[in-house]
Amino acid sequence: MASSSIRGSASWSSKQNKQFEEALAMFDKDTPDRWHNIARAVNGKSAEEVRRHYEALVRDIMQIETDQVPIPNYRAIAGNNRGYANEHIRLMKNLRLQ
Repeated sequence: MASSSIRGSASWSSKQNKQFEEALAMFDKDTPDRWHNIARAVNGKSAEEVRRHYEALVRDIMQIETDQVPIPNYRAIAGNNRGYANEHIRLMKNLRLQ
């Protein structure tokens, strides 16, 4: 998550973020004690920390969906790793957030 909203993400490891994502998929908004359940699935994070992390994620998604986040210019990067950049350009053209 490379976002300005999730400034605290630096204190979240890749493993914790993966655990968080998986727990979000398991415990939906109607799950009783959702944040406590998610926190138990994320090593070293409290219910309050996972709730704040989720709220920051929602803010980021809203900014992306309302075009408040510029799309990177992958063509400028293409000289360094042309295949990688071209693949991202292709994917971005087809991206539709719902």
